[in-house]
Amino acid sequence: MITIEDINLIVSSALYMVIKMSLPILLTSMIIGLVISIFQTVTSIQEQTLTFVPKVLGVFLVIMLIGNWMLTELSGFIVQLWSSFSQYVR
Repeated sequence: MITIEDINLIVSSALYMVIKMSLPILLTSMIIGLVISIFQTVTSIQEQTLTFVPKVLGVFLVIMLIGNWMLTELSGFIVQLWSSFSQYVR
């Protein structure tokens, strides 16, 4: 029989996985946006679309560099979740 503690454990593990997977991409985008914002402030260039291309390239580069790790972590989580599925359907 599944209990509230089991559900809490599954949900907290899933939320931790979401945070762990999205953190490198979000940090990269945030840092690139901050650097370009400082550059725009210093040079008085106020173009709103200037940050788009560097952010896309930075996120693409991060995904290329750590995509294998992300897929391995997510696959391990899914395998662990589905391997204990029989405990939850009783």
